Amino acid sequence: MSKKEKVKKVKVYKKKPKFLRRRKPNRSRGGDFFLSIFLTLMALIMVAPLVFAISSSLKPLDELFIFPPKFFAKNPSMDNFSDLFVTMGKSWVTFPRYVFNTVFLTFVGTLGHIIVASMAAFVLAKYDFPGGKGFFRLVTVALMFNGYVTAIPNYVIMNKLGMIDTYWAIIIPAFGAPLGLFLMKQFMEGLPGALIEAAKIDGAKEWGIFLHIVMPNVKPAWLTVIIFTVQALWNNGATTVIYSEEKKTLSFALRQITSGNAIARTGQAYAVSIVLMIVPIFIFILSQSQILETMASSGLKD
Repeated sequence: MSKKEKVKKVKVYKKKPKFLRRRKPNRSRGGDFFLSIFLTLMALIMVAPLVFAISSSLKPLDELFIFPPKFFAKNPSMDNFSDLFVTMGKSWVTFPRYVFNTVFLTFVGTLGHIIVASMAAFVLAKYDFPGGKGFFRLVTVALMFNGYVTAIPNYVIMNKLGMIDTYWAIIIPAFGAPLGLFLMKQFMEGLPGALIEAAKIDGAKEWGIFLHIVMPNVKPAWLTVIIFTVQALWNNGATTVIYSEEKKTLSFALRQITSGNAIARTGQAYAVSIVLMIVPIFIFILSQSQILETMASSGLKD
């Protein structure tokens, strides 16, 4: 064999196998450029209402009614927020009390909803029992009903249980919300059954399988449920089931303040919207990053 043939043979052997070669994208540079422009425009459209609300909360009263309206504040000020807290300070129920009510309802309702939905979803997804499919169809049908439709039946049930004007009138219905059960069950069905069977062979109990195997692998599902549940409970005014002022939520108290004088408190109304948006947005930002990370790192299949 000649030297030239040996060099050629070595080059052939050094060539990477097809499955190890880096796949080149099919899009052109022009396609990437227009896709980036499109995504940027969509991002600006979605963030514009939030920026406008923040800008309006920083505008003095004379800038709020200027025509034509300006998107950004010329003389930004925190007066709307300070006026809002001064107004809240005049209430006979203190501001920290409203905050405590809302935080307590949101935390307990979200935690209970995650526990109930995940345990029920695990049974429905991984076990066959009489009536299981029918029960899940009932849950799917319940997704079609808005909270306004179920307000009267919910009030009647809470009244029969003696829970009207208590925290449980909001917490108990949050435990049984159908959205969390639906999402968790659909996600758990994607878990490989071989993983659970292997854990049983190794001696793991049902509770250990649920806590240490199932829940970590469905992290995207329960983080998504947390986002929706926190948003619903944080903004819940609870006007139909809670009547005592010391048990009112922050959302109800803030909206009551701004509805007293519509023109003079327009700036405070924008400040209220920002205060109510802070926690849901903060939870969403934290959970979204974890959801993306978990979805990228997990992907078990049979």
